Amino acid sequence: MPTSLTLKNIPDAVYERLKVAAELHRRSLNSEAIVCLESVLLPNRVAPSERLARARELRASLPKEPFTAKDIDAAKRAGRK
Repeated sequence: MPTSLTLKNIPDAVYERLKVAAELHRRSLNSEAIVCLESVLLPNRVAPSERLARARELRASLPKEPFTAKDIDAAKRAGRK
C-alpha cells in the first residue's frame, strides 16, 4: 500500500527544477517527485549481455554503406517532421 510523505525545507532551486520538469512531462509535482525518487533509488539495471545484444541489434539495423555528414543531416531533418 502506498505511503504518504511530506517534504519540508525544499531548496527553492530544487523546487523550481521539479516544477519545470513536471510541466515538461505533464505530471503533477507529486508524480514528478515520485518518478525522480524511483529513478535514483530503484535504477533499472541492464545486464551487460543485454546491453551488448541491444548494441549489436542496432548496428545490424544500420545501412551497410558509410554515412556522410550530409546523410546524418538529412536523417535529423526527417526525424523533425
